[in-house]
Amino acid sequence: AMAEFMAWLENTIVNEGREVSEVEIDEKLTGCRAKQPGFVEVSFPTIAGAGPNGAIIHYRAEEDSDILQYLDDKKPILIDSGGQYTYGTTDVTRTWHFGEADPEFIDLYTRVLKGNIGMDEMIFPENTPGFVLDVYARRWLWDAGKDYGHGTGHGVGAALNVHEGPMSISPRWGNKESLKQGMVLSNEPGFYADGRFGIRIENLLEIQFVKAEDKDSSANGDSAEKKFLKFVKLTMIPIQKNLIDVSLMTDKELDWLDGYHQEVLSKVGPLLEEGSPSMAWLKKSCEPIERK
Repeated sequence: AMAEFMAWLENTIVNEGREVSEVEIDEKLTGCRAKQPGFVEVSFPTIAGAGPNGAIIHYRAEEDSDILQYLDDKKPILIDSGGQYTYGTTDVTRTWHFGEADPEFIDLYTRVLKGNIGMDEMIFPENTPGFVLDVYARRWLWDAGKDYGHGTGHGVGAALNVHEGPMSISPRWGNKESLKQGMVLSNEPGFYADGRFGIRIENLLEIQFVKAEDKDSSANGDSAEKKFLKFVKLTMIPIQKNLIDVSLMTDKELDWLDGYHQEVLSKVGPLLEEGSPSMAWLKKSCEPIERK
C-alpha cells in the first residue's frame, strides 16, 4: 500500500508538478490501504502535515481549515498512518521531501534517524523498563541541544489498540513496566520546529530473545543465567536517503540502513507487479546509499 501511495505522490509532485492538499494525501493513502486483503479500517486518523503542520504532533487535515497546506517540492511532509487488518495493526511514520532540503533540515533528519537506529540495535536484559532505553533515541539530538516532547515508543496490539499499555519507552520513569518477549512497540524519535516543519521516523518492533533457546527456558522458570532481549523490525518501508548527511553517520549505521533496505526489497518486492510504478519506486528507494 505504501509503495503504491509513494509512487503516486512522488510522480504527482516531481513529474506532474502538481500541488497536493493534505486532505487528498490522506484520502489517497487510505484508498491504497483499503485495497489490501484483510483491511478493516485505519488504525487512527492519518496525520499528513506539510510544512509547518508537520510540527503539530496530532494534526488532522480538514478541507475547510485555515491552516490546510498543499504539498509541493519546496516543503517537507510528515505522514503518520496505519491500518487495522484482520491479522494485525500497523503504525508507521515517514518524513519526505521532494525538493532540495536545507542543511538544517538534513542535519536534524539525520540525528532523528541515528536515534531510530540506536534504539533498533539495543540489546538489553530481561526486566528492563522502557524508560531505561529512551536516551538511546535522543542522544544525537541532545548533542545538538535539541529534543522532542513525546515518548519514543508505545505498545501496539495485534488487531487491537494501536496505543496499548502498560509498556512504553519514554522519559516517564514512573512507568516501571518491564519490556518482555513478544511485546510490539513503536520506535519513533522526532524533532519539531514550531511553525516550520516536523520530522519523525517510526517503525514497529517486536521484542525477541537474543538466544532463541531462552524462550523455552524462560517459560519453564529456569532463570539461573541472565537472558537478553533485542528488537526485530516489523515495518518494511524505505527511509528517504537523500535527506541523510552521511558525514554524521557511522559505517555501522550505513550498513544498518543498507541492510534494512535490502530486507524491505526482499519482503515487499514479491508482493508488487514487476514493471509497475510501485516496484520502480521500491527498487530505487532500496538502492544502497551513496557513501562519501
